[in-house]
Order: sequence, then C-alpha cells, then structure tokens
Amino acid sequence: MEIKVGFEISYAAVQPTPMVIMLSIHPSRFADIVGTETIVADPDVPIGFYRDSFGNVCGRLVAPAGGVTLRGSALVRDCGLPDAVDPSAQQVAIDQLPDDLLLYLMPSRYCETDKLTDIAWSLFGNTPPGWARVAAITEFVHNHVTFGYQHAHHMKSAHDVYEQKNGVCRDFAHLALTFCRCMGIPARYCTGYMGDIGIPPDPEPMDFSGWFQAYLSGQWYTFDARHNHPRIGRILMATGRDAADVALTTSFGRMNLAKFVVVSDEVVAA
Repeated sequence: MEIKVGFEISYAAVQPTPMVIMLSIHPSRFADIVGTETIVADPDVPIGFYRDSFGNVCGRLVAPAGGVTLRGSALVRDCGLPDAVDPSAQQVAIDQLPDDLLLYLMPSRYCETDKLTDIAWSLFGNTPPGWARVAAITEFVHNHVTFGYQHAHHMKSAHDVYEQKNGVCRDFAHLALTFCRCMGIPARYCTGYMGDIGIPPDPEPMDFSGWFQAYLSGQWYTFDARHNHPRIGRILMATGRDAADVALTTSFGRMNLAKFVVVSDEVVAA
C-alpha cells in the first residue's frame, strides 16, 4: 500500500527565534519514500538538516519575527502488514548486550527506573523473560492507564503516570518502557505517523503518535501500550530515550502554537 503523510504547523513569534525541528521520516524508512519528502518553511527561510546522536534527522532554522509555518509531505510505501509479533523472541542477558544499547536500560528525563524498579519486579517478576514479559507489561499499562487528551502535561513522568493512572500516548509509552528497563530489557521511545488504517476512523483530529520498542533476540520490536493491538501503517520518525529526545519542535525563545494539522491516509487506487 501507499500512505500519504504530512503536516502543517504554525507558530507565532514576536522576534526572530532559532528552532530545531524533528519532523522528517526516520532514515530506516527512506527506501520506502516514493520520490522525495518535502519540508519547507513559510516565510521561506533556509532549513539546515543534520543527524542527531540517535540517528534522527533534525532541521535547524530561524523563524522570523511574526512566526513561521512548517509544511511537510511524503508518499510512503508500506507492506500493509500489522506490527510484527514474535512470541519466541528472547530477552538478551545484560552482559551480552551491545555497548550502545546500555543507555536504554538507564533512567532518563521521563523514565525514572529508580522509582519504579521495586514496583516492576513485584508486578512482572514471575512472568517469563522475553516476549511474554514485554507483552505482560504492555497489557498492564494498557489496562492501568486511561487515555484522554485532557490528561496531557509536558512535565508528566512515568512514575506520575503510574500513580495518576491517566495520560496520552506518550505517557503509556513512558510507563511501559520504564518497566521494561527495570526488568533488564532495553527499551526506547518512538514517535511517528499512525493513521486510522485498518480500524474504524477516530473522530478526534489526527496527531503524531508515541509508542515504544523493546530489544529482544538481537532486534527492536514495536509495542504500543495505548492500543495494545498490532497496527497497520506505522511510519517511524524518531527514536530516543524518551520524549525529551524526540521533541517535534524546540524553540529557543517564546513561540505560540497557532495551527497543528497532521495527515496520515492510505492512498486508495481509483
């Protein structure tokens, strides 16, 4: 299948304001892009692209006084299959992990393993290590946390989510991946497009989505604690330790969000 993705995001600014944006499709999906992905600014200020330490594509620009509108679009080929499920995937012993994966066991800005380790072991210590353990964590978080946009807060951590029992997709991901780390399973945060493909349309406006990946049997597997069901048409944009590493936009000065539109639709042949 082919999926059309894109966005239009506008910010108001009183004075020229430097920005970093992370709105590009992840390099792991570059081969699936039909033609080229376009990301432009209006007014037409230059955007310089670079790779961050996690391999994500970032752009830097200076929004002029008055503000800026960022627009992006791409056509992406997709296999049309749901997220992979592999119950035979095994947990890798910590002393056998590659060096560059150890940071995905560590605490990070929104993922306080030190506060949740005892809770994690009390909940999941008797689960079989490997896929079954991550699946148990995902199901627990799915049932423990109530979704609602009114519960969103940029300062909410995994421990907050556990105690408050509510949040948005990023909060589900933060709690689940923190539990994984507590149990010795490397886990990282993901952000990207996920449209209503293969499911009934959601009446809420489209947004970018947050999920997580766990490292099992030598590769990263996708898990989604909010939906707790394999989904079709997930298009990765960025990965990191938590949401702090994959902020869609970062402004170095005061800016106000004026418009936010995201598109992720299957292209239906005529």
